[in-house]
Amino acid sequence: MESTQETDRKLFSILISRLKEIIASFSIKEKQIFKILVLTAVLSGSSFLWVLQRSFLETIPARGGSFSEGIIGTPRFINPLLAVSDADRDMTTLVYSGLMRLAPDDTLIPDLAQTYTISPDGRTYTFTLRENLFFHDRSPVTSEDVAFTILKAQESAVKSPRRANWDGVSVKTDGPDTVIFVLKQPYAPFLENTTLGILPKHLWETVTAEQFSLNQLNIAAVGSGPYKIDKITKNTEGIPRQAILSSFSKFVLGAPYIQTIRLTFYSNKQDLLAAYQTRSIDAMSTVPPSLAETLSKRGERIETAPLPRVFGVFFNQNEQPLFADAAIRRALNIMTDRSIIINEVLRGYGTPLFGPLPKGALGYQEEISEIDIADQDSRKKEALAILTKDGWKPNAKDGILEKKSKKETLRLAFSVATSDIAELKEAAELLKTQWEDIGAEVTLQIFELGDLNQNIIRPRKYDALFFGEIIGRDADPFAFWHSSQRLDPGLNIALYANITTDKLLEAARTTSDKQDRVKKYQLFQKEVAEDVPAVFTYTPKFIYAFPNAVKGFLMGSITVPADRFASVYTWYIETSRVWKIFNTFNKNNNN
Repeated sequence: MESTQETDRKLFSILISRLKEIIASFSIKEKQIFKILVLTAVLSGSSFLWVLQRSFLETIPARGGSFSEGIIGTPRFINPLLAVSDADRDMTTLVYSGLMRLAPDDTLIPDLAQTYTISPDGRTYTFTLRENLFFHDRSPVTSEDVAFTILKAQESAVKSPRRANWDGVSVKTDGPDTVIFVLKQPYAPFLENTTLGILPKHLWETVTAEQFSLNQLNIAAVGSGPYKIDKITKNTEGIPRQAILSSFSKFVLGAPYIQTIRLTFYSNKQDLLAAYQTRSIDAMSTVPPSLAETLSKRGERIETAPLPRVFGVFFNQNEQPLFADAAIRRALNIMTDRSIIINEVLRGYGTPLFGPLPKGALGYQEEISEIDIADQDSRKKEALAILTKDGWKPNAKDGILEKKSKKETLRLAFSVATSDIAELKEAAELLKTQWEDIGAEVTLQIFELGDLNQNIIRPRKYDALFFGEIIGRDADPFAFWHSSQRLDPGLNIALYANITTDKLLEAARTTSDKQDRVKKYQLFQKEVAEDVPAVFTYTPKFIYAFPNAVKGFLMGSITVPADRFASVYTWYIETSRVWKIFNTFNKNNNN
């Protein structure tokens, strides 16, 4: 007996033979009509299938592709405890994971941690780690690694820049997946400290504190982050010139889509720009505003984000008694046209600033009042009215304002110290021009950045200082404005002292009630606005030249340039088409 398949083949063969006989009997005209009908049917069927595919398939990120970026400087410490330069921090962000991680919406999300709890008194933080955590060498990540990292950060001989963040914090483990931090007193921004990358204890525990900064693991780094180091190329002097990193398949938040990242290190902006212009690299960060303007006009992709930084002129009343006169501080504040600085120096890549907190910071308020004056003539009229009422009159010979006292004739002459960074020099020149328009004699003192920090800022040897403060994401202005921070190593460069603001800052950093913190920071800003210890000028933007080929990029706010890599594991270049039903099923399973 014939099989069913054999019977079907014979029937199909008979059908084909019969069809050929029918077509052979057609006239030439009938054959042409038949061909048209067949072609129409094929095209209609193809169109139907294409529409059907579009309806039931969707594009999703796929793994593969490579991304290259140029960076100024070279990494010395690919180590979360020692990273100091932008190159260090860029590499560290790619290679390491912390208990928590910055998300594009500016919140903190669990990374190595599965969950965490905070005690009612705000002093005890308990973290539970996820399962199946691994370092790049496939060793497991445990609570012992976390505790080891924090204890090393606290060790004075290691000289970690992160030490202050962990000062007075005790750490202990409770099994391999639980770590507990206990603070001496509540500190509201503490959670951000837990983004610190975790070191593998098994590789570092035999390294002494004295040898910590010299160990080869500071370059041949092993972390648990989204990318692992495949190769670092050095020049003849042993200085890293390029790093090649590959996607880590066991990264806890999911293997990154982009397979390879290549970072090339340049010694100056000119070489970096040349590499970008010749397409040797796909991206570059911290782009100068003037260049960003040019690239944007050419249709290049420019990504920006506000930087939580405060730029202003900080008055030193101890060094220059003139600034003890509130009328002078108010007049200079009124005469400062922030829009001119933003447009001419920053090419629009900045926002005006009127207080000690940058836009977006917790409790931020835009102070307006007397400095909300549209045109320069009105500014000048208002500023001169304040100074005239205070007894200042122009010198008959040179027009510089003077004020007679019992002992002497005071002259409105002072110096402003700043860095030789182009942006700061240009802005300082504009401030000088604006202030001289009301009869001030302003001398600019330009210093190399290292010299400025060491010999001018630290000993507080300046009349006024035009400089920037990095406030941070979860703003805690205590270090910049509390009276206890007036001398080095404190950061209160205005040498500001106010009992009311001291109490507000002390209370704000210890309360866990967010609304209470907001209220206290608003009151703090009001006090500062009334005292005018500084002329606040602008908050700059972070500028990133980025390739159109890379999708899934979300920047959020940026505290340091390395923050641009916080969600690098979601970036993608390659895509694939899948049935929607299967993609939805996979998403539900992953969740």
